[in-house]
Amino acid sequence: MRAYKGVVEGGVVVLKDCKLPEGTVVTITVGEGELLRATIASALKRPKKLRVRLRPEPGGLTLAAHSSRKVVK
Repeated sequence: MRAYKGVVEGGVVVLKDCKLPEGTVVTITVGEGELLRATIASALKRPKKLRVRLRPEPGGLTLAAHSSRKVVK
């Protein structure tokens, strides 16, 4: 068993300075301190979310109010 260094990029683990054969099964171990540091760094770098609040129309919506089709006999 060997240890390789890597980093997670876009949800995928990218190994640094090594090449493994296609189909190699790997087990990833992450230390608690490293996971906590990465979580905090990710939260600080994340763009702020914009919240949009819609105010409902008084009286609600009706199907007849939005119907633009005319019935032709």
